[in-house]
Amino acid sequence: MSKKLFVFLPLLLIFTLLFGSLSYTNDASNNISTKVLRMHVLANSNSINDQRLKIAVKNNILKSTQELFTDCDNLEESIEIAQSNTELIKASAQEVIKKYNKNYDVKVYVDNEFFDVREYKDFTLPSGNYNTVKVVIGEGKGKNWWCVMYPAVCISACSDDFDKALTKEEKKLITSKKYIPKFKILEIINKIKNKINS
Repeated sequence: MSKKLFVFLPLLLIFTLLFGSLSYTNDASNNISTKVLRMHVLANSNSINDQRLKIAVKNNILKSTQELFTDCDNLEESIEIAQSNTELIKASAQEVIKKYNKNYDVKVYVDNEFFDVREYKDFTLPSGNYNTVKVVIGEGKGKNWWCVMYPAVCISACSDDFDKALTKEEKKLITSKKYIPKFKILEIINKIKNKINS
């Protein structure tokens, strides 16, 4: 056996195993992103006051929408509820903004947008395009905050809620720390794909 072949075969085997593993993780990640509704709140700026306002807005929205999403049976239903309650969500945000003596405009819409890998206390969501309730405060140029509205993880902060929407394999994928490095690799690949597509 030549030296080149001796080096090439192990590398080929490693690449094949890695590609197969990433392929499975990528497919599962895509499945997860099509089963989750996220909320994305963007602050006006990164000033301390605007960031505090963002958190207060987030808290009030979760309080006012808590009952809307807890009984949702699927993603489609949660999207419909979100779309029909954008005015409620906007009013909830404006209520807090008024208390903070600000006159920021608020935009609320249901969108589909790309998210990077995000590690939470009990789970890690892979990068991908997610259906999102997007709340933009003022210029929307500050750091953002997000959570999962369906299943209602925002409210309980408990990964058990994913039982409602995800398979056992998908839940294992997001709650096991060993998949995070693969998520990070796929994030780079997905960012490149998004740049090419746009």
